[in-house]
Amino acid sequence: MTQKYLEGMPLYRQEKQFSRMGLVLSRQTIANWMIQGADRWLYPVYHRMHQLLLKLDIILADETTLQVLREPGRAATTNSYLWLYRTGIEGPPIVLYDYKETRAGNNPKEFLSGFKGYLQVDGYSGYHKVENVILVGCMAHARRGFTDVLKSLPANSPKPETATEGLQFCNKLYAIERELRELDPKERYEKRLEESKPVLDAFLSWLQFQEQRVAPKSGLGKAITYCLNQWDKLVAFLADGRLEIDNNRSERSIKPVVIGRKAWLFANTPKGAKASAIIYSIVETAKANGLNPYYYLRYLFEQLPNMDLTDENALDRLLPWSTTLPVSCIVFNKLSK
Repeated sequence: MTQKYLEGMPLYRQEKQFSRMGLVLSRQTIANWMIQGADRWLYPVYHRMHQLLLKLDIILADETTLQVLREPGRAATTNSYLWLYRTGIEGPPIVLYDYKETRAGNNPKEFLSGFKGYLQVDGYSGYHKVENVILVGCMAHARRGFTDVLKSLPANSPKPETATEGLQFCNKLYAIERELRELDPKERYEKRLEESKPVLDAFLSWLQFQEQRVAPKSGLGKAITYCLNQWDKLVAFLADGRLEIDNNRSERSIKPVVIGRKAWLFANTPKGAKASAIIYSIVETAKANGLNPYYYLRYLFEQLPNMDLTDENALDRLLPWSTTLPVSCIVFNKLSK
């Protein structure tokens, strides 16, 4: 599991590695171990983390494609999706992935059933189907529209003043965020109203002014339209000092899947895709909590077969942030601190 989901080594390469060691171990056998280990033993831990995530009032979400070859009634080249749901800046990190065949908005609606609070996402409209949430947008996506315009220009060419001005508004907001990083949420909330809100008000006036003067289908026009269409979500971070200005925390959590996917390319079956979602969830949550994923997985497989998997208190003692985990699970650098 750690070879594939941390080091990006596909099972066919692991099969060859074992062969060189004199072990006849087929990739199908290893794949079956992955599915059995995830479905039978790791799922209760995953499910418990899901329950605890839904009790919070801030969740971040994102999604990325995943190719699954043998989905019933679907071509092998059809894209499926791994959805990501995770905690924000507060509390122990929880990072969960959920395999679904489509990008339909019903998928986050189902996964987040029972959740009430802030949901921070990018501009994808599918998240509008999630009930009882306040959507919080991503200023990084807004800024990217202006940077893409500037990057598309030939080298040494004059930078368009309007795109530069739009970028400067975004950069000013990020500069304020860097200054407020170490404050507690209450102080951050107050400082944002004092410093960030005037910048946002000026940015909105500028966007409305430029909208009438820029071709809507141009790169700059699309950047302006995105900001205006998302405005209520882009300013929602002002409502609570625990919220972040962007959804970059989710994008960083989706990156291991994107990088790993370049090596192992696809899942063979829906069962394999579901197992991948569970294993990624365990591994990435372990990493986020300062654990060594290999030793943590080993500890789980030693403990889970010998306990009542319906006992929530017992499962809580195995979660990645539990203070009862053995020292061997903790990354050395964290232990030394």
